[in-house]
Parts: sequence; structure tokens; C-alpha cells
Amino acid sequence: MSAADSETGTVTKTDIDVNRVMELIPHRYPFLMVDRIEEIELDVRAVGIKNVSINENFFQGHFPTRPVFPGVLIIESMAQTAGCLVVATLGEEAEGKLVYFMTIDDARFRKPVVPGDQLKIHVEKARNRGPVWKFTGAAKVDGVLVAEATFSAMIVDK
Repeated sequence: MSAADSETGTVTKTDIDVNRVMELIPHRYPFLMVDRIEEIELDVRAVGIKNVSINENFFQGHFPTRPVFPGVLIIESMAQTAGCLVVATLGEEAEGKLVYFMTIDDARFRKPVVPGDQLKIHVEKARNRGPVWKFTGAAKVDGVLVAEATFSAMIVDK
């Protein structure tokens, strides 16, 4: 589903399912950290969803008696959501290309994320120059900020 904003001419798409996410980015289980893109405003912002399940393999060791979703994977979910935004913005010729981290700055983890939580990943483009894109990201559970970071990435051919 998509809608055009008559004032700006931007297109907002909603409900990009996991199958379409996997067309946009090359990540697969067990490293696919985005289940759905709930909102996307091309070249501007996106909101991804990650449903955190106890069945994920890293919970066997992080931590067995009190499972916590690793902070580095929250950052990865931000990057994957941003990757979907980049590829959707660039169009079909960019589908499946790799997006490599270049920097991660000002990462803050505010509250643990545990199995059963639904992580809403908000990313917003700060700028891009050629293949390099910079973003701000915020992850929330039930509207409460659990993590945030600024990061940049480069899109490359496989």
C-alpha cells in the first residue's frame, strides 16, 4: 500500500512484509533482524519491526538465566532497516546489494530488550553522498526508547 503526499510529492509505503525485506537486503536467518517495514518514506525515513523471540539461537548464551537481546543486534536491526530504506529509495537496480557499516557513533542502550518484546526501529536519513549514507536511529519497545545511535554505511555491489 502506498500514498502520495500532495504537498511534498513524497511516497510513503506501509507494510513491507518479510519476503519483500529479503528482496531488498541479502540478510537471512539467523541474521535477519527485521521482520517487517511498517512505514517508509523514500529518501527520508523508515520504521522497521523486529519481534524478539526466545527461539533465537543467541539466547542460549546471552544470557541463559535472564535472556537479553544483544545491543549490537539492536544496532544491526537499525542498519538493516536503513538498508531497506536505501535500496527502496534507489530502486530495483540496488536490490540485494550489500550495505556495509562505516561508523557507529553515540550508541546508547537505555533499557534491556527481552523475549516477547516488539522492537520498533526508527531510522532517519541525515544525508548521503554517492554510495555513503548517514542515519540516526532509535529503537523503542511499547513507545519507550531502549537504544539510539548515529551510523553510516556504504552501499556496494556484491
